[in-house]
Amino acid sequence: MEKTFSQSELEAIAAALGDTSEGLTGSEIGHVLATLKIADPDPTMTKWKRLHNAFVARQNHSQNRPAILEFIRQAMKPERYVKQQERFEPMRANVNRALAFSGLAVIATGEISSVTRAETLTEAQHRADELRADLTRRGVHPDVLRFCRAELVADNYFHAVLEATKSIADKLRTKSGVTEDGAKLVDISLCGSAPRLAINDLTTESQRSEQSGFANLIKGVFGMFRNPTAHKARILWAITKDDAEDLLSLASLIHRRLDAAH
Repeated sequence: MEKTFSQSELEAIAAALGDTSEGLTGSEIGHVLATLKIADPDPTMTKWKRLHNAFVARQNHSQNRPAILEFIRQAMKPERYVKQQERFEPMRANVNRALAFSGLAVIATGEISSVTRAETLTEAQHRADELRADLTRRGVHPDVLRFCRAELVADNYFHAVLEATKSIADKLRTKSGVTEDGAKLVDISLCGSAPRLAINDLTTESQRSEQSGFANLIKGVFGMFRNPTAHKARILWAITKDDAEDLLSLASLIHRRLDAAH
């Protein structure tokens, strides 16, 4: 008899793919279901319940799981996310947590690979959950919270802080229209007598000083975490949970000021 997913496994997979913030959209779900000729139970249902019901019905009918595996492959094709690359890794992480108990994982190419079957939640996931909970209590910016993921804290917290730092550059480019990176991005966007972005009215010496200090703060963060020549050594740079929380809170402050910039 061919393998099937247990009911709890199907529920976990559906919940990951239909996650409210990091999963497929309703139209994406409908498109993949139609492409694979899997019956769509009710497009008005909650996304994860819609997927769960579709998966259960299909597996009960076929008594195997290939159609569900193909749905995952289609949903996780990297080319689907060319214009929204930031969606791919969070969704892959969620799906892989669900698949871990089935001995499967979605690799970077979007294909499904066999892995050692998980028996318990990983220590990395516990660390990620604790970090997210602490930062949520601090009121940290949502654009920073999404980097509190198991795969980013598996070794230490450095990668979570690094990715959050990259998100600052992404937001600065989006807000300013400047395509540069690092210090040059900051100089063009925030420095000079007529910067592309201003965090205040720039009418007094104190306000201009604040603008300059904010620009230097971002440059310091970039220099500390994003210098490519130092990345090889910094992979071994252990950051404690307390340090990570403080640094991610700093990233949160920068995000909020950029959100309010004009």
